[in-house]
Amino acid sequence: MNYVDRMQKVAVLGAAGKMGSGILLLNAIEVADLSLLPENKGKTFVVYAIDVSEEALSGLIQYVRTQVLKAAEKKINWLREIYKERADLIENGQIIEEYINHVMSIIRPSILIESAYHANCIFEAIKEDPDLKVSIFKRINQNNSNQPWFFTNTSSIPIQFLNEKAELNGRIIGYHFYNPPAVQKLVELIEAKNTLPELKAFSLELAKKLNKIIVESNDVVGFIGNGHFMRDIIHAASEVERLKSQYGFVEAIYMINKVSQEYLVRPMGIFQLIDYVGIDVCSYIMSVMNQYLPQDQIVCPLLNEMLSLGIKGGQYADGSQKDGFLKYEKGKIIAIFDINTKQYVSIEQIQNKADAILGEKPTNIIAWKAVVGMKDKDVVLQNYFNELQKMNTLGAELAKAYGSRSKAIGKYLVSSGVAKTEEDVNKVLMTGFFHAYGPINNYFV
Repeated sequence: MNYVDRMQKVAVLGAAGKMGSGILLLNAIEVADLSLLPENKGKTFVVYAIDVSEEALSGLIQYVRTQVLKAAEKKINWLREIYKERADLIENGQIIEEYINHVMSIIRPSILIESAYHANCIFEAIKEDPDLKVSIFKRINQNNSNQPWFFTNTSSIPIQFLNEKAELNGRIIGYHFYNPPAVQKLVELIEAKNTLPELKAFSLELAKKLNKIIVESNDVVGFIGNGHFMRDIIHAASEVERLKSQYGFVEAIYMINKVSQEYLVRPMGIFQLIDYVGIDVCSYIMSVMNQYLPQDQIVCPLLNEMLSLGIKGGQYADGSQKDGFLKYEKGKIIAIFDINTKQYVSIEQIQNKADAILGEKPTNIIAWKAVVGMKDKDVVLQNYFNELQKMNTLGAELAKAYGSRSKAIGKYLVSSGVAKTEEDVNKVLMTGFFHAYGPINNYFV
């Protein structure tokens, strides 16, 4: 079965979720484009969008239609060529509407797992629960005569575990998209011990078609991205624990969040990033990792304490941010949760005090957004971090400790066999997390 034949029948599990909706969109557009090629005329193409919620599926269809419109506008020249024999399609608007309708006609929304019994490719983006994934994979595998290939979006569960428990005989590969899949370029590729060579070859071809950057990770729980991120969280939480007795919990959260963003030139502070991903999601990933790596102690009591108080973070269906460690208003951070009083404290109440404790910032500090677009980014960063290394304010000391720990984590991922190279670690953090520089660098010791 060649690439086109394999893509004639695709199923996306968890299609209406945060990750699944983007994965569905990417596949629907790719499948639709294949179906429009002259050499594929007469072939039937379908993408099954499977989710447990009919309401969520309804919202998914509206999301996909809106995104397909944007995609169509960007490739109008290609569409004009594709539809050149259609005398009834003259204006760009007519062509775009025809394309949108075509993509939507390929998608089959369903709340029934049985729809996946017809697919050649199964893209899975359901809850990060090993037993649930195994149960569903097993059920599909036993009822699908096509010998389907499974692409799991797991960000932490070993692929070999899923392969063995679901008895897939190598017809599975880790295909970890980053959020949001429609925008993020990175895909972590993880093979089981006996993943079929042809499945890997197909995965690489698909990534190229989807305009994704592949980084291969070894099959070690957490892989590269979460292997670094979860340990980064643990460091941040330990710093808060160390600082809170002297300065207060809210102030400690504020300081570490600020240092990890502004001083380290990152797009988000660590606690904002935890909120974005979801405190519950981060906690669950850690619990999975800790099962396989008990010697590494991948645990964070602070996350669990927040969850015990009902604070989860994450996003609403429209993509807006839920409150977590931080409280948000129109995307802006306005308050910090006080774990002692169980209430949010306005940033304005503690900002001046906390900034004074951190001390003066480096004179040549520069925002992440400005740095990433610079042609001489490396020189600018080196000059900035040279100045930071000479400072002894609390903010500078916290930043140096944080940067050094981040570097140590990156090197550990290579030495412990998670990542194949230091370059792979840096590529994941720069591409998947939008960092301006990789954790393994010359800026920190």
